[in-house]
Amino acid sequence: MRPLLPLLLLLLPLAAVADYSTHPRAAELLQRLQDDYGFSQADLPPVINALRSAQQLPQLIEQEQKAPEKTETWTQYSRRIDEARVRDGVTLLREQQDTLARAEFEYGVPAAVIAAILGVETRYGRVTGKVRVLDALATQGFDHPTRSKFFFGELAEFFALCRERALDPCELKGSYAGAMGDAQFMPSNYRRLALDFDGDGHRDLWSLPDAIGSVANYFTHYSPDWRWRRGEPLIVPARLKAATLPAQLRVNSREAFYRVDELQAAGLLAEVALPQQLAVGVIELPLDGDGREYYLALPNFYVVMTYNPRIFYAMAVAQLAQKISAAYAAATP
Repeated sequence: MRPLLPLLLLLLPLAAVADYSTHPRAAELLQRLQDDYGFSQADLPPVINALRSAQQLPQLIEQEQKAPEKTETWTQYSRRIDEARVRDGVTLLREQQDTLARAEFEYGVPAAVIAAILGVETRYGRVTGKVRVLDALATQGFDHPTRSKFFFGELAEFFALCRERALDPCELKGSYAGAMGDAQFMPSNYRRLALDFDGDGHRDLWSLPDAIGSVANYFTHYSPDWRWRRGEPLIVPARLKAATLPAQLRVNSREAFYRVDELQAAGLLAEVALPQQLAVGVIELPLDGDGREYYLALPNFYVVMTYNPRIFYAMAVAQLAQKISAAYAAATP
């Protein structure tokens, strides 16, 4: 590890309220930018100036800890599958028909699934966040009690992104977690997976065409273990032969633990014919009162969970995509 020049450290101001340039880990961040991202000494003063202007916003940590997909019931969370999002999703399918068709042709991800991601994340680009990404990532990266390692890494990725694209780190705005654009990519995913899908020379996730292509690219290249499987659905409804599930069955997990034939033997039957050896998971959705709904989650469901690792999130995307697809088909001659 190459030491920072003493002269550079002199640029750090005295301690001040809401000034992350004086944080004990600021030097660690600068060193990481040098070692892992190839920042030169000349590249570092703009980073220091940005940290100097970064604001500590503790309420963002609380927002992250109490995110709806973590704290709401399914009845509450499923309100995102509303008529307005379905209607606007159909509009997106019409207005971005060529772009969505190209994304589906090249990557296999259905247009309705891409639309559902954009609908749940940002209402199709209308609500992309009003928090400075710099403030969000500095607060979460330096001060989060349990996830600072993740956000600290994303803060470094953010500065690398800004240098690569000649962006002002003090100008970009996003979510409380530092996610950006119509598709709400974190900086590391922005750098690795965002596409210039409209061919204008810029990977701009505040542009719907670029966001559409980037979501499709994400689902096919984010993880070698979970790549989108062309032509397969996300979920199929299931029914119980008995009153309750066998106690040993895992439900709402992050992996597909079972085969279709195993679940049939356990009394959980898919309402749609599936290959007997297909790997699936069991989704149990608690309804108001004592009711339950059951689904089998196919591999593409878990691909969606790489975007947000919460069952309710992936289920909202799956059901919204189904409704958008059905509404578009009904409205299209």
